[in-house]
Amino acid sequence: MADARLEDVLDAPQRNAALGWAVVTLLAALAITHGLDGSYRWFVFTGFAVVIVLVPAVAFRDPLVMPPWELLVLVLVPVVDAAILGESPLTTVAVYVAVAAIALVVAVEIHRFTAVRMNHTFAVVLVVLTTLAVAGAWNVAQWLSDVTLGTAYVLDGRSQDAANRAMMIDFAYAAVAGLLAGVVFDRYFRGHTERVPERSPTPLESAPDGESVAVPSLLRDRLDVPDRTVRRLARVLQVALAVLLLYGLVGRDLTTVANAAIALAITFLPAILERDYGLPIEPGLAFWLTAAVFLHAIGSAGLYGAVGSWDNLTHTVSASIVAAAGYAVVRAIDLHTDEVYFPPTMLFGFILVFVLAFGVVWELVEFAVDESAQWLGVQAVVAQHGIDDTIVDLLFDLVGAVVAAIWGSFYLTDLSQRIADRFDG
Repeated sequence: MADARLEDVLDAPQRNAALGWAVVTLLAALAITHGLDGSYRWFVFTGFAVVIVLVPAVAFRDPLVMPPWELLVLVLVPVVDAAILGESPLTTVAVYVAVAAIALVVAVEIHRFTAVRMNHTFAVVLVVLTTLAVAGAWNVAQWLSDVTLGTAYVLDGRSQDAANRAMMIDFAYAAVAGLLAGVVFDRYFRGHTERVPERSPTPLESAPDGESVAVPSLLRDRLDVPDRTVRRLARVLQVALAVLLLYGLVGRDLTTVANAAIALAITFLPAILERDYGLPIEPGLAFWLTAAVFLHAIGSAGLYGAVGSWDNLTHTVSASIVAAAGYAVVRAIDLHTDEVYFPPTMLFGFILVFVLAFGVVWELVEFAVDESAQWLGVQAVVAQHGIDDTIVDLLFDLVGAVVAAIWGSFYLTDLSQRIADRFDG
Protein backbone atom coordinates (compact mmCIF):
# COMPACT_ATOMS: atom_id res chain seq x y z
CA MET A 1 0.00 0.00 0.00
CA ALA A 2 1.09 3.61 -0.60
CA ASP A 3 0.62 4.31 3.10
CA ALA A 4 3.04 1.57 4.03
CA ARG A 5 5.60 2.76 1.48
CA LEU A 6 5.50 6.26 2.95
CA GLU A 7 6.08 4.88 6.43
CA ASP A 8 9.08 2.94 5.17
CA VAL A 9 11.00 6.19 4.60
CA LEU A 10 11.95 6.73 8.25
CA ASP A 11 13.29 3.27 9.00
CA ALA A 12 15.30 2.67 12.17
CA PRO A 13 18.24 0.42 11.39
CA GLN A 14 21.30 1.16 13.41
CA ARG A 15 23.39 1.68 10.28
CA ASN A 16 21.05 4.40 9.00
CA ALA A 17 20.99 6.04 12.43
CA ALA A 18 24.78 5.96 12.74
CA LEU A 19 25.29 7.51 9.30
CA GLY A 20 22.51 10.00 9.94
CA TRP A 21 24.01 11.16 13.23
CA ALA A 22 27.41 11.47 11.58
CA VAL A 23 25.95 13.82 8.97
CA VAL A 24 24.00 15.77 11.61
CA THR A 25 27.14 16.19 13.72
CA LEU A 26 29.01 17.52 10.70
CA LEU A 27 26.13 19.87 9.88
CA ALA A 28 26.12 21.20 13.45
CA ALA A 29 29.88 21.76 13.35
CA LEU A 30 29.61 23.58 10.02
CA ALA A 31 26.76 25.71 11.37
CA ILE A 32 28.98 26.82 14.26
CA THR A 33 31.82 27.49 11.82
CA HIS A 34 29.59 29.65 9.62
CA GLY A 35 28.38 31.54 12.69
CA LEU A 36 31.90 32.25 13.91
CA ASP A 37 32.94 33.37 10.42
CA GLY A 38 30.04 35.81 10.25
CA SER A 39 28.27 33.90 7.49
CA TYR A 40 24.92 34.24 9.21
CA ARG A 41 22.87 33.24 6.16
CA TRP A 42 24.50 29.81 6.09
CA PHE A 43 24.41 29.62 9.89
CA VAL A 44 20.61 30.05 9.84
CA PHE A 45 20.11 27.68 6.90
CA THR A 46 22.25 24.91 8.40
CA GLY A 47 20.81 25.34 11.89
CA PHE A 48 17.29 25.14 10.50
CA ALA A 49 18.16 21.91 8.67
CA VAL A 50 19.58 20.37 11.86
CA VAL A 51 16.45 21.26 13.82
CA ILE A 52 14.16 19.74 11.17
CA VAL A 53 16.16 16.52 11.08
CA LEU A 54 16.25 16.11 14.87
CA VAL A 55 12.55 16.73 15.55
CA PRO A 56 11.56 13.01 15.42
CA ALA A 57 14.47 11.86 17.59
CA VAL A 58 13.65 14.50 20.20
CA ALA A 59 9.91 13.82 20.08
CA PHE A 60 10.39 10.08 20.63
CA ARG A 61 13.52 10.37 22.77
CA ASP A 62 14.97 7.71 20.51
CA PRO A 63 18.30 8.35 18.71
CA LEU A 64 17.52 5.62 16.17
CA VAL A 65 14.62 7.59 14.69
CA MET A 66 16.39 9.35 11.84
CA PRO A 67 15.51 10.21 8.23
CA PRO A 68 17.34 8.36 5.45
CA TRP A 69 20.98 9.37 5.61
CA GLU A 70 21.10 9.83 1.81
CA LEU A 71 18.77 12.82 2.12
CA LEU A 72 20.98 14.34 4.79
CA VAL A 73 23.98 14.08 2.47
CA LEU A 74 22.07 16.17 -0.10
CA VAL A 75 21.58 18.81 2.58
CA LEU A 76 25.27 18.60 3.50
CA VAL A 77 26.69 19.17 -0.01
CA PRO A 78 26.03 22.93 -0.37
CA VAL A 79 26.95 23.59 3.27
CA VAL A 80 30.37 21.99 2.76
CA ASP A 81 30.72 23.82 -0.56
CA ALA A 82 30.04 27.16 1.13
CA ALA A 83 32.44 26.39 4.00
CA ILE A 84 35.33 25.38 1.74
CA LEU A 85 34.87 27.44 -1.42
CA GLY A 86 32.63 30.26 -0.24
CA GLU A 87 30.16 31.38 -2.88
CA SER A 88 30.83 29.36 -6.03
CA PRO A 89 28.87 28.53 -9.19
CA LEU A 90 27.93 25.24 -7.54
CA THR A 91 26.44 26.94 -4.50
CA THR A 92 23.36 28.44 -6.14
CA VAL A 93 22.34 25.12 -7.67
CA ALA A 94 23.31 22.95 -4.72
CA VAL A 95 21.46 25.03 -2.16
CA TYR A 96 18.14 24.26 -3.83
CA VAL A 97 19.02 20.58 -3.96
CA ALA A 98 19.39 20.90 -0.19
CA VAL A 99 16.07 22.75 0.02
CA ALA A 100 14.40 19.92 -1.92
CA ALA A 101 16.00 17.36 0.41
CA ILE A 102 14.68 19.26 3.44
CA ALA A 103 11.25 19.31 1.78
CA LEU A 104 11.45 15.52 1.44
CA VAL A 105 12.33 15.17 5.12
CA VAL A 106 9.52 17.52 6.13
CA ALA A 107 6.94 15.62 4.05
CA VAL A 108 7.99 12.30 5.55
CA GLU A 109 8.04 13.61 9.11
CA ILE A 110 4.64 15.28 8.76
CA HIS A 111 3.15 12.03 7.52
CA ARG A 112 4.85 9.81 10.09
CA PHE A 113 4.59 11.87 13.24
CA THR A 114 1.42 13.96 13.00
CA ALA A 115 -2.27 13.31 12.49
CA VAL A 116 -1.84 14.11 8.80
CA ARG A 117 -2.40 11.24 6.38
CA MET A 118 -1.22 11.39 2.76
CA ASN A 119 -1.24 8.98 -0.12
CA HIS A 120 1.80 8.71 -2.38
CA THR A 121 0.69 11.20 -5.03
CA PHE A 122 -0.32 13.85 -2.52
CA ALA A 123 3.03 13.49 -0.74
CA VAL A 124 4.95 14.03 -3.99
CA VAL A 125 2.93 17.18 -4.68
CA LEU A 126 3.64 18.38 -1.14
CA VAL A 127 7.38 17.92 -1.70
CA VAL A 128 7.32 20.05 -4.86
CA LEU A 129 5.18 22.77 -3.25
CA THR A 130 7.32 22.84 -0.12
CA THR A 131 10.51 23.23 -2.17
CA LEU A 132 9.06 26.23 -4.02
CA ALA A 133 7.64 27.74 -0.84
CA VAL A 134 10.94 27.41 1.04
CA ALA A 135 12.75 29.02 -1.89
CA GLY A 136 10.33 31.94 -1.76
CA ALA A 137 10.54 32.27 2.02
CA TRP A 138 14.35 32.03 1.92
CA ASN A 139 14.63 34.93 -0.54
CA VAL A 140 12.05 36.99 1.35
CA ALA A 141 14.01 36.45 4.58
CA GLN A 142 17.27 37.53 2.93
CA TRP A 143 15.61 40.65 1.49
CA LEU A 144 14.14 41.55 4.90
CA SER A 145 17.59 41.11 6.43
CA ASP A 146 19.08 43.44 3.81
CA VAL A 147 16.40 46.08 4.38
CA THR A 148 16.31 45.98 8.19
CA LEU A 149 19.83 44.93 9.18
CA GLY A 150 21.87 46.36 6.33
CA THR A 151 23.20 43.03 5.05
CA ALA A 152 23.85 42.48 1.34
CA TYR A 153 22.47 39.05 0.52
CA VAL A 154 20.20 40.03 -2.38
CA LEU A 155 20.46 43.84 -2.30
CA ASP A 156 24.18 43.75 -2.97
CA GLY A 157 24.68 46.87 -5.05
CA ARG A 158 23.21 45.54 -8.26
CA SER A 159 20.30 47.31 -9.91
CA GLN A 160 16.76 46.33 -8.93
CA ASP A 161 16.25 44.55 -12.24
CA ALA A 162 19.58 42.70 -12.06
CA ALA A 163 18.88 41.51 -8.51
CA ASN A 164 15.38 40.46 -9.52
CA ARG A 165 16.72 38.54 -12.51
CA ALA A 166 19.17 36.68 -10.26
CA MET A 167 16.33 35.78 -7.89
CA MET A 168 14.20 34.52 -10.78
CA ILE A 169 17.07 32.25 -11.80
CA ASP A 170 17.19 31.00 -8.20
CA PHE A 171 13.45 30.32 -8.36
CA ALA A 172 13.96 28.39 -11.60
CA TYR A 173 16.62 26.25 -9.90
CA ALA A 174 14.19 25.66 -7.04
CA ALA A 175 11.44 24.60 -9.44
CA VAL A 176 13.73 22.11 -11.17
CA ALA A 177 15.03 20.83 -7.83
CA GLY A 178 11.48 20.42 -6.55
CA LEU A 179 10.44 18.42 -9.60
CA LEU A 180 13.55 16.24 -9.34
CA ALA A 181 12.84 15.73 -5.64
CA GLY A 182 9.37 14.55 -6.57
CA VAL A 183 10.87 12.06 -9.04
CA VAL A 184 13.37 10.87 -6.41
CA PHE A 185 10.56 10.47 -3.92
CA ASP A 186 8.53 8.47 -6.42
CA ARG A 187 11.37 6.20 -7.61
CA TYR A 188 13.47 5.75 -4.48
CA PHE A 189 10.81 5.28 -1.86
CA ARG A 190 8.70 2.93 -3.98
CA GLY A 191 11.53 0.46 -3.44
CA HIS A 192 10.99 0.39 0.32
CA THR A 193 8.66 -2.44 1.14
CA GLU A 194 9.45 -3.17 4.77
CA ARG A 195 6.79 -1.83 7.07
CA VAL A 196 8.09 0.38 9.84
CA PRO A 197 6.28 0.05 13.18
CA GLU A 198 3.80 2.84 13.76
CA ARG A 199 5.28 5.57 15.94
CA SER A 200 3.55 8.68 17.14
CA PRO A 201 4.18 10.85 20.19
CA THR A 202 0.46 11.52 20.49
CA PRO A 203 -2.57 9.50 19.40
CA LEU A 204 -3.55 10.19 15.84
CA GLU A 205 -6.72 12.18 15.34
CA SER A 206 -9.55 10.55 13.51
CA ALA A 207 -10.58 12.08 10.25
CA PRO A 208 -13.97 13.71 10.43
CA ASP A 209 -16.83 12.14 8.56
CA GLY A 210 -17.89 13.51 5.25
CA GLU A 211 -21.22 14.96 6.32
CA SER A 212 -21.76 18.51 5.15
CA VAL A 213 -22.62 21.11 7.74
CA ALA A 214 -24.56 24.09 6.47
CA VAL A 215 -22.66 27.32 6.92
CA PRO A 216 -23.82 30.91 6.52
CA SER A 217 -23.08 33.08 3.52
CA LEU A 218 -20.63 35.84 4.38
CA LEU A 219 -22.27 38.54 2.27
CA ARG A 220 -25.87 37.49 2.83
CA ASP A 221 -25.93 36.55 6.51
CA ARG A 222 -22.94 38.42 7.94
CA LEU A 223 -23.10 41.65 5.94
CA ASP A 224 -26.85 41.56 5.29
CA VAL A 225 -26.47 41.82 1.51
CA PRO A 226 -29.09 39.82 -0.48
CA ASP A 227 -27.84 37.31 -3.04
CA ARG A 228 -29.67 39.20 -5.80
CA THR A 229 -27.69 42.34 -5.00
CA VAL A 230 -24.43 40.39 -4.98
CA ARG A 231 -25.21 38.91 -8.41
CA ARG A 232 -26.03 42.35 -9.78
CA LEU A 233 -22.76 43.75 -8.49
CA ALA A 234 -20.91 40.90 -10.21
CA ARG A 235 -22.75 41.67 -13.47
CA VAL A 236 -21.78 45.34 -13.18
CA LEU A 237 -18.13 44.35 -12.89
CA GLN A 238 -18.47 42.04 -15.91
CA VAL A 239 -19.95 44.90 -17.97
CA ALA A 240 -17.11 47.15 -16.82
CA LEU A 241 -14.60 44.53 -17.98
CA ALA A 242 -16.33 44.33 -21.37
CA VAL A 243 -16.12 48.13 -21.68
CA LEU A 244 -12.44 48.00 -20.71
CA LEU A 245 -11.87 45.35 -23.38
CA LEU A 246 -13.49 47.55 -26.04
CA TYR A 247 -11.41 50.50 -24.86
CA GLY A 248 -8.25 48.44 -25.28
CA LEU A 249 -9.29 47.31 -28.76
CA VAL A 250 -10.02 50.86 -29.89
CA GLY A 251 -6.74 52.11 -28.47
CA ARG A 252 -4.82 49.04 -29.72
CA ASP A 253 -3.43 48.52 -26.23
CA LEU A 254 -2.27 44.89 -26.14
CA THR A 255 -1.78 44.86 -22.35
CA THR A 256 -5.29 46.13 -21.64
CA VAL A 257 -6.88 43.84 -24.25
CA ALA A 258 -5.13 40.71 -22.99
CA ASN A 259 -5.77 41.33 -19.30
CA ALA A 260 -9.39 42.44 -19.78
CA ALA A 261 -10.17 39.47 -22.05
CA ILE A 262 -8.64 36.93 -19.67
CA ALA A 263 -10.34 38.55 -16.67
CA LEU A 264 -13.72 38.57 -18.41
CA ALA A 265 -13.35 34.91 -19.36
CA ILE A 266 -12.50 33.97 -15.76
CA THR A 267 -15.69 35.63 -14.48
CA PHE A 268 -17.73 33.02 -16.35
CA LEU A 269 -15.94 30.15 -14.58
CA PRO A 270 -18.52 29.84 -11.73
CA ALA A 271 -21.36 29.51 -14.26
CA ILE A 272 -19.41 26.87 -16.21
CA LEU A 273 -18.68 24.88 -13.05
CA GLU A 274 -22.37 24.92 -12.14
CA ARG A 275 -23.61 24.06 -15.64
CA ASP A 276 -21.08 21.41 -16.66
CA TYR A 277 -19.99 19.93 -13.33
CA GLY A 278 -22.93 20.49 -11.02
CA LEU A 279 -20.91 22.68 -8.62
CA PRO A 280 -23.12 25.64 -7.69
CA ILE A 281 -20.91 28.47 -6.47
CA GLU A 282 -22.29 30.72 -3.74
CA PRO A 283 -22.88 34.26 -5.13
CA GLY A 284 -20.46 35.76 -2.63
CA LEU A 285 -17.64 33.53 -3.90
CA ALA A 286 -18.46 34.35 -7.52
CA PHE A 287 -18.38 38.07 -6.70
CA TRP A 288 -15.08 37.61 -4.85
CA LEU A 289 -13.54 36.02 -7.96
CA THR A 290 -14.98 38.68 -10.28
CA ALA A 291 -13.73 41.51 -8.07
CA ALA A 292 -10.23 40.03 -7.97
CA VAL A 293 -9.82 39.82 -11.74
CA PHE A 294 -11.51 43.21 -12.21
CA LEU A 295 -9.02 44.90 -9.88
CA HIS A 296 -6.14 43.34 -11.82
CA ALA A 297 -7.56 44.32 -15.21
CA ILE A 298 -8.04 48.00 -14.36
CA GLY A 299 -4.62 47.95 -12.73
CA SER A 300 -3.08 46.78 -16.00
CA ALA A 301 -4.95 49.57 -17.79
CA GLY A 302 -3.06 52.22 -15.83
CA LEU A 303 -3.74 52.08 -12.10
CA TYR A 304 -0.62 50.03 -11.36
CA GLY A 305 1.47 52.99 -12.43
CA ALA A 306 -0.81 55.69 -11.02
CA VAL A 307 -1.48 54.16 -7.59
CA GLY A 308 1.58 52.65 -5.92
CA SER A 309 -0.35 50.38 -3.55
CA TRP A 310 -2.73 49.03 -6.21
CA ASP A 311 -0.40 46.12 -6.97
CA ASN A 312 -0.36 45.20 -3.27
CA LEU A 313 -4.16 45.22 -3.17
CA THR A 314 -4.55 43.01 -6.23
CA HIS A 315 -1.94 40.53 -5.02
CA THR A 316 -3.69 40.23 -1.66
CA VAL A 317 -7.10 39.64 -3.22
CA SER A 318 -5.77 37.30 -5.93
CA ALA A 319 -3.80 35.30 -3.37
CA SER A 320 -6.94 34.90 -1.30
CA ILE A 321 -8.65 33.40 -4.37
CA VAL A 322 -5.76 30.97 -4.90
CA ALA A 323 -5.80 30.07 -1.21
CA ALA A 324 -9.56 29.52 -1.28
CA ALA A 325 -9.27 27.24 -4.30
CA GLY A 326 -6.47 25.29 -2.64
CA TYR A 327 -8.43 24.99 0.60
CA ALA A 328 -11.61 23.82 -1.12
CA VAL A 329 -9.84 21.20 -3.24
CA VAL A 330 -7.66 19.79 -0.43
CA ARG A 331 -10.60 19.68 1.96
CA ALA A 332 -12.65 17.93 -0.72
CA ILE A 333 -9.91 15.32 -1.19
CA ASP A 334 -9.85 14.94 2.58
CA LEU A 335 -13.61 14.26 2.61
CA HIS A 336 -13.42 12.00 -0.45
CA THR A 337 -10.73 9.54 0.65
CA ASP A 338 -9.47 8.14 3.94
CA GLU A 339 -5.91 8.12 2.53
CA VAL A 340 -5.66 11.91 2.90
CA TYR A 341 -6.46 13.81 6.08
CA PHE A 342 -5.38 17.27 7.23
CA PRO A 343 -6.50 18.50 10.66
CA PRO A 344 -7.47 22.20 10.67
CA THR A 345 -4.17 23.43 12.13
CA MET A 346 -2.11 21.56 9.53
CA LEU A 347 -4.45 22.59 6.71
CA PHE A 348 -3.79 26.23 7.61
CA GLY A 349 -0.05 25.63 7.19
CA PHE A 350 -0.61 23.79 3.90
CA ILE A 351 -2.54 26.77 2.51
CA LEU A 352 0.34 29.10 3.33
CA VAL A 353 2.78 26.72 1.58
CA PHE A 354 0.43 26.36 -1.39
CA VAL A 355 0.00 30.11 -1.90
CA LEU A 356 3.69 30.93 -1.45
CA ALA A 357 4.60 28.21 -3.96
CA PHE A 358 1.97 29.52 -6.38
CA GLY A 359 3.37 33.02 -5.89
CA VAL A 360 6.84 31.81 -6.86
CA VAL A 361 5.44 30.11 -9.98
CA TRP A 362 3.50 33.26 -10.90
CA GLU A 363 6.60 35.44 -10.56
CA LEU A 364 8.45 33.01 -12.85
CA VAL A 365 5.63 33.29 -15.40
CA GLU A 366 5.76 37.10 -15.23
CA PHE A 367 9.53 36.99 -15.67
CA ALA A 368 9.28 34.66 -18.67
CA VAL A 369 6.59 36.80 -20.32
CA ASP A 370 8.55 39.99 -19.67
CA GLU A 371 11.80 38.53 -21.04
CA SER A 372 10.05 37.07 -24.08
CA ALA A 373 8.38 40.39 -24.85
CA GLN A 374 11.71 42.20 -24.70
CA TRP A 375 13.31 39.58 -26.95
CA LEU A 376 10.47 39.84 -29.49
CA GLY A 377 10.29 43.61 -29.26
CA VAL A 378 6.61 43.71 -28.27
CA GLN A 379 4.73 45.13 -25.30
CA ALA A 380 4.65 42.80 -22.29
CA VAL A 381 1.21 41.72 -21.08
CA VAL A 382 2.57 41.45 -17.53
CA ALA A 383 5.87 42.82 -16.28
CA GLN A 384 8.12 42.93 -13.23
CA HIS A 385 9.57 46.11 -11.72
CA GLY A 386 12.58 45.07 -9.70
CA ILE A 387 13.29 42.86 -6.74
CA ASP A 388 11.56 45.10 -4.18
CA ASP A 389 8.32 44.86 -6.14
CA THR A 390 8.59 41.07 -6.41
CA ILE A 391 9.32 40.53 -2.72
CA VAL A 392 6.50 42.83 -1.62
CA ASP A 393 4.17 40.91 -3.96
CA LEU A 394 5.11 37.67 -2.19
CA LEU A 395 4.52 39.26 1.22
CA PHE A 396 1.05 40.43 0.24
CA ASP A 397 0.37 36.98 -1.24
CA LEU A 398 0.85 35.63 2.28
CA VAL A 399 -1.57 38.23 3.68
CA GLY A 400 -4.23 37.03 1.25
CA ALA A 401 -3.45 33.42 2.12
CA VAL A 402 -3.94 34.06 5.84
CA VAL A 403 -7.28 35.77 5.21
CA ALA A 404 -8.54 32.94 3.01
CA ALA A 405 -7.24 30.20 5.32
CA ILE A 406 -9.10 31.73 8.28
CA TRP A 407 -12.23 32.41 6.25
CA GLY A 408 -12.13 29.12 4.36
CA SER A 409 -12.28 26.97 7.48
CA PHE A 410 -15.83 28.27 7.95
CA TYR A 411 -17.24 29.58 4.67
CA LEU A 412 -15.84 27.09 2.14
CA THR A 413 -17.08 23.93 3.85
CA ASP A 414 -20.13 23.49 1.61
CA LEU A 415 -18.10 24.01 -1.57
CA SER A 416 -15.57 21.41 -0.41
CA GLN A 417 -18.38 18.94 0.26
CA ARG A 418 -19.87 19.48 -3.20
CA ILE A 419 -16.48 18.89 -4.83
CA ALA A 420 -16.08 15.71 -2.76
CA ASP A 421 -19.52 14.57 -3.90
CA ARG A 422 -18.41 15.07 -7.51
CA PHE A 423 -15.33 12.92 -6.82
CA ASP A 424 -17.59 10.21 -5.42
CA GLY A 425 -19.92 10.46 -8.41
